[in-house]
Amino acid sequence: MVTQVDVAPVRTTPPRLLAGARPGRPLDLTAHQQVHGPAPLGSGAAERPERLIDAIERSGLTGRGGAGFPTGRKLRSVLAGKRSAVVVANGAEGEPGSAKDHLLLSLAPHLVLDGVSLAVQALGAESAYLVVHRGQPRLTALLEQAIAERERAGLDPVPIQVAEIPRRYVSSEQSAIVQFLDRGVGRPAYAPPRPHERGVGGRPTLVNNVETLAHLALIARHGDAWFRSAGSPEAPGTTLVTLGGAVVRPGVYEVEMGTPIGEIFLRAGGMAERPQAILAGGYFGTWIPVDEAWYTRLTRADLRAVGGALGAGILIALPERCCALAETARVVRYLAEETAGQCGPCVFGLPALAEEFAALAFNGGRGRTLARIEQLIGLVEGRGACKHPDGATGLVRSALKAFAEDAYWHDEDRPCDGVRHAPLLPLPEDHKRDWEFR
Repeated sequence: MVTQVDVAPVRTTPPRLLAGARPGRPLDLTAHQQVHGPAPLGSGAAERPERLIDAIERSGLTGRGGAGFPTGRKLRSVLAGKRSAVVVANGAEGEPGSAKDHLLLSLAPHLVLDGVSLAVQALGAESAYLVVHRGQPRLTALLEQAIAERERAGLDPVPIQVAEIPRRYVSSEQSAIVQFLDRGVGRPAYAPPRPHERGVGGRPTLVNNVETLAHLALIARHGDAWFRSAGSPEAPGTTLVTLGGAVVRPGVYEVEMGTPIGEIFLRAGGMAERPQAILAGGYFGTWIPVDEAWYTRLTRADLRAVGGALGAGILIALPERCCALAETARVVRYLAEETAGQCGPCVFGLPALAEEFAALAFNGGRGRTLARIEQLIGLVEGRGACKHPDGATGLVRSALKAFAEDAYWHDEDRPCDGVRHAPLLPLPEDHKRDWEFR
């Protein structure tokens, strides 16, 4: 798991999201406003609330929670609903390899809360929520304290409520959050309708990652040109990235979009061991051979060009001593256990896929497992109520492609020596288990 935090940017751009932040020392409201200045909230700003949406569209800000959808377009679609809206800040990190949202909320809660209130003002929303996972009492208490500070100062146009959702992988998906806020059950729903069309209480609902809303709060202060002064023209701004695996200083880093992945790892002290591949984007992400990943720029388009994904900004370096198939098998088993249990691909397909992939990784010698895995992928993909099955099969596909020679060896002969090493990829405590040869 991530144990160390670095709050410096990779390039020369001064910290933005993490400006003034120090590990273990959250910015209270006074310190926050000393660093960033007051947010442009109030009656004057409310006269033309769409000005903020215009600025967000010009900035090129995209969602930092996984899908990378243009934030201005999402705001505009909620506003077009012509009904009282709801704003939801998603700080529930489903990815075990990610720590960026927790870090941001822990060190700069008011920047996120500014973003929530600015979105409320721009949309004329009547309610707002900040969503986190259950089982984080210190974080929840910190957020409630920050909200109380703001209430005393009379900052927020509507009260912001902290909501704690179940600590499951699928619970942080936007339709699952809507289901929980409405019915207390955090399960993804079939789409359409999407939350911006009919969300909490049947109203148009904006669901944005907390990092996205923090960027929104900075753009409201400094403008779209300032935001675009970092990053690249097609991928502007900075972003938070969680580095893990075989890196000297694992942690959360603020980097400019467009920075080569190798440069990001060098900023973190370089590699602690010789790497063979990078897992980009988390457990719905992609394995990329290190020679390919090293010079790939951190943009969605560049990663897509090499078959990868940015996802929630996770980069994990896999050392050569580890078996990539064994690491993938553990994650696929975890994903199979984290489903909502409401449709066939998750109830039957993913457990079967996890079993076959575990057999490939840890048993070997069957000579038919690869064919069975390919068959199961075809039966699972595109058939779920949400994208959970597709995320799992995407990870499997990338492993079979990036480590094709290893997969053939495992299937035709026996497991490699790497399966004997301790697991590298992080999983929640209740999903860790001993794997045995059979």
